[in-house]
Amino acid sequence: MSPLGKKIVLGISVLVVAYAATGYMLGRSSDDKAFRALTVYSEVLEHIQRDYVDDPNMHAVTNGSLHGLLDSLDPQSAYLSPLEYKDFKDKSASNPPAETGLALTRRFGYIGVVGVLPDSPGAKIGLRIGDIIEKIAGFTTGQMAIDQAQLLLKGNPGTTVQLSVIRRGKAEPQEMNITLAKLTAPKLVEDRLNSDVAYLRVPEFTPGVSKQIREKLVQFQKSGAKKLLLDLRDSSLGDDQEGILTAQFFLSSGTIATLKGQTVTPVVSSADASKVVWTEPVAVLIGNGTAGPAEILAAAIADNKRGSTVGERTYGTASQQKLIEMDDGSALILTVANYFTPGNKEIPAEGVPPTAEVHPSIDDLLAQADLTQPAALPSSSPDDPVVKKAIEILQGNAAVEKKAAKLVNAWQQLAA
Repeated sequence: MSPLGKKIVLGISVLVVAYAATGYMLGRSSDDKAFRALTVYSEVLEHIQRDYVDDPNMHAVTNGSLHGLLDSLDPQSAYLSPLEYKDFKDKSASNPPAETGLALTRRFGYIGVVGVLPDSPGAKIGLRIGDIIEKIAGFTTGQMAIDQAQLLLKGNPGTTVQLSVIRRGKAEPQEMNITLAKLTAPKLVEDRLNSDVAYLRVPEFTPGVSKQIREKLVQFQKSGAKKLLLDLRDSSLGDDQEGILTAQFFLSSGTIATLKGQTVTPVVSSADASKVVWTEPVAVLIGNGTAGPAEILAAAIADNKRGSTVGERTYGTASQQKLIEMDDGSALILTVANYFTPGNKEIPAEGVPPTAEVHPSIDDLLAQADLTQPAALPSSSPDDPVVKKAIEILQGNAAVEKKAAKLVNAWQQLAA
């Protein structure tokens, strides 16, 4: 960088700090932590320019610091430089129709897979929850926003995108090609485990899926089902409102979730007795691939003591982001609110814990380690330890309820 360029960068830093200091001294800002942070930032820039082993690219330094600043907040927040934001807007406007069926997050500084839709391009090449995508189309995903990664994985049907993927248990990335396709919403999976236990798996919460779930619940009741296994394992995509609407089918009273942030007026979603469809016992199957709207639904049922959650802790992503444009043409993707459970637990921070924890069996772990085979989908098999435990809980609850009913009848007869 030229001497003039260095002076400009440092000059801007000094002005920023001076502005913050003036506001602080005038009492316009009571947060001296922010003031001290700006002072330290200016000092660090000075030392980099003066003491670094080589002549530093100060533009790259400041750009990298802004990426790191947003990365330190949470996986969903990100900084887009002016060039990145322009490219982001251009690609978003084109609205490409084909995609991969992957739910993404940020892990270890890179883009990671948190969910894979069944029969999607991602599933067909064997991608799994926990895979780290180091590169997309030759671009490193270090400091890449989740939304940027999703756009790189969209295009016209038949388009091939090269990925560098670090698989579980592997040190070196594996080169993979994924062929984009126009996706259709995966269907709900239903089953009957015996005469009175119904099973329903929800792969994702696309707009309108709550209506389909309601129809299935009504059908189960008409067919004589008295218990329900609601399988939300590997359900990580969709609209948060669909999760809230679905929770209303089970809850006659109480809070479903609260969305809140320091500048966001709290939004409380409540149960509505007029919308209840299923009044029989329910057990919700969850795992580390359960995220977003599925987490909201699972927490609502568990915290309101409406049913048990069985399996493993969910991933933790239920939140709301805002795109903020900056004067220099850059942009921030900033998490402005998080969903809280009825028990006031922050879902992105803690996930949703199971009321009955069940770890994978040895056979399941061996199957997960075999990357030559497609990842197994959640199923209604009674050999599945999560399904088995959920059935035991439902049967136990039914026995307790039956015993309580007998006691009530006995007291009523004595009173008569």
